[in-house]
Amino acid sequence: MQKSLRKVHTPKLKVKIALEALKAEKTMAQISGLYGVHSTQISAWKKRLLEGAEDIFSQKRKKREQNKDEFINSLYERIGKKDVEIAFLKKNIGIIDN
Repeated sequence: MQKSLRKVHTPKLKVKIALEALKAEKTMAQISGLYGVHSTQISAWKKRLLEGAEDIFSQKRKKREQNKDEFINSLYERIGKKDVEIAFLKKNIGIIDN
């Protein structure tokens, strides 16, 4: 049986580790040993946390989510129209064939 080389960490654990690194109560080596994650990876998660923290409080994030919802709704509307068109065409083909 082969052992997997890559560990998969949940986003919740990544945030927990990054916040612990941000607090700086323990050294990077201590955190690394505690969670079994390389210190370079912890530094990368810490950097991503700091870069992404601004989005939490910004209005741009809300706008992006709203635009995404509007886009999804327009796609559902298009699908509905296509379903109606297909049903109409199937009905008309059935009439012509008879």
